[in-house]
Amino acid sequence: MTDDADEKSGKLNRRSFARLAAGGVIGTAAMMAAGIGFAAESDDVLHDYVPDSQDQPRLLRRISGLHTEEWQNHFDSIANDAILVKVNDRVLHYWGADGFYRIYPTSVPLTEEMTRRGRTSVTLKRPDPDWRPTAAMLKRRPDLPSYVPPGPDNPLGIRALNLGWPAYRIHGTNDIRKIGRQSSSGCIGLFNEHILEVYDRAQIGTPVLLI
Repeated sequence: MTDDADEKSGKLNRRSFARLAAGGVIGTAAMMAAGIGFAAESDDVLHDYVPDSQDQPRLLRRISGLHTEEWQNHFDSIANDAILVKVNDRVLHYWGADGFYRIYPTSVPLTEEMTRRGRTSVTLKRPDPDWRPTAAMLKRRPDLPSYVPPGPDNPLGIRALNLGWPAYRIHGTNDIRKIGRQSSSGCIGLFNEHILEVYDRAQIGTPVLLI
């Protein structure tokens, strides 16, 4: 069966899902019809910064739980918009005060130890983020560069939203292999096309909940 036939029948295979995810926002209606979820077979993962090489391990990919949520179950108000990240499902839900609602596939931290859960908010919007590894990252990966300027090699992609927790962000990625995988040192990553939309809508003070 072809991808087009799959989509017409209300089913999305991996290839058609990847085309939707990389090409634009996964809309609520499409997901409700598709019931999307898939898993790859690799047990290996990478850190936030991955130098180019041909011997990098494959990454664990699993995007599941792509189902709608009600903002009332998580927030008292969306007057300043609201962001919910479901770490285990590897998705980000965004609600706008104007009725906007989207679900985006994400990358998530490598381990539970690196994962921060709870309530915070957007504290800074960075349109052209540069990047410096934390001391903990350098301890794990002494080969990391001490500084990466904005550009195609930057692990934060083209936009970043700083959260109230030091060194935690929602950001883009220039390495699309990371989306749907345990591949970060704590941050939540989105396709660059998706972080643009989230960045443009989010405000300083937009509430964020990671569960």
